[in-house]
Amino acid sequence: MALSKREKLTKTEFAWTMYDWANSVYVTMIMAAIFPIYFTTVAGAAGVSGDIVWGYGTSLATLLVVVLAPVLGSMADFHGLKKRLLIICLIVGCVFTLAMALVNIWQLMLVGYVISYVGFALSCLFYDSFLTDVTTPERMDMVSAKGYAMGYLGGSTVPFLVALILLFLAPKLHIDTTTVVKICVVMASVWWAVFSIPIICKVHQKYYIPRPEGSIIKAAFTNLAKTIRDIGKNRPLLLFMVAYFLYIDGVGTVIHMATSYGSTLGLDSINMILALMITQIVAIPCSIGFAKLAKRIGTRSALFCGIAVYMAVCLIGFYMGFSLESASKAAQAAMMTGGQAAYDAIYEPARKFSQVLFWVLAVMVGTSQGGIQALSRSQFSRMIPPERSNEFFGFFDIFGKFATMVGPFLYASLATLTGRSSFGILSLILLFILGFFVLLKTPKIVFQKSYLDLHQKK
Repeated sequence: MALSKREKLTKTEFAWTMYDWANSVYVTMIMAAIFPIYFTTVAGAAGVSGDIVWGYGTSLATLLVVVLAPVLGSMADFHGLKKRLLIICLIVGCVFTLAMALVNIWQLMLVGYVISYVGFALSCLFYDSFLTDVTTPERMDMVSAKGYAMGYLGGSTVPFLVALILLFLAPKLHIDTTTVVKICVVMASVWWAVFSIPIICKVHQKYYIPRPEGSIIKAAFTNLAKTIRDIGKNRPLLLFMVAYFLYIDGVGTVIHMATSYGSTLGLDSINMILALMITQIVAIPCSIGFAKLAKRIGTRSALFCGIAVYMAVCLIGFYMGFSLESASKAAQAAMMTGGQAAYDAIYEPARKFSQVLFWVLAVMVGTSQGGIQALSRSQFSRMIPPERSNEFFGFFDIFGKFATMVGPFLYASLATLTGRSSFGILSLILLFILGFFVLLKTPKIVFQKSYLDLHQKK
């Protein structure tokens, strides 16, 4: 689909993209980098496998989102409710993120993370559905991609740089790691709240369903049932949602488990955080580049490219982990006879090589992470009736978040069964392969014409 020549964002479109800037700090600091490493350390000190507990906690949080998303999404389509629900979820997310800085027990940290994640995920549901209100179908790929680019820019600039500076300077300033993490958590909450002001003030619900005279909740469930029937009858839409469910599973699991996986393997925390910052920086131009790639070769082909990159990420990630786990076992055996020197001679070269591979993976993920999510969001937006965007995005969120529940669960379960975290990463490649083939079976016409195009013709 051809994009409009006027690619400069309008004030409303820019205000919408600023929410990606606002909430991105939660993704980088709480979900992906700073907090998971700290949580894994605290849980490990209590005799608990931090990456496995983190995986189960993420699964629980996404299960709650799966239950709430379709109902709240259906309610949000009524006139005047979309922004109210966005603000409520924003407040819940920010408050419980802030609360995570006030506790030192890993169980309470996990509770704070689960509730804050629910608020974050549901606010993103309403934010995504506002895409139909702020722009036109032909501009959705570019606007959605610029939103992700703003998110990566926001997540990798001031707050993340401050976090890195604090981590580097902490020993000289006589500040312990716990205090640094708490500062970062507070900063994430404040950043998220402050930069959410533009979407609250400038973005308004353009498409909506009139409020019913009776119970809003009853009407929401009635509309919910209708949406289920409509999705079931629309085979192309259903196929796209299933494909999205499969490939976004791997994407979400990589986001949630990357640093926890690396920490379990014994990789250096500072280097992992720096590598993830590189991911954010690489993703800024690549997110917009994916929109331009979609313009040239089509959205479906661009999605295929992103899936292929993630398949390679899974294979390299498995090799990295398996080789380091094997080296660790060999080094422990050698230490029995040769001491620490024998251990270091085997383990340290493997660890350094794995650290390099982690940087390679960070760059690879950066090339595709924003693009595959942005194109999926804009493609879905074009396929649905704009006045019922929240209802449909509620189910889109189910497919995305339920997948993110399955991925960490698979990772945690396979890691537990095999005793090797590397096999948890390997399991994700099957989901990318299945997603690739289901997307291949999705009719091309849905990538060429929007819902409004087809509706106007009727």
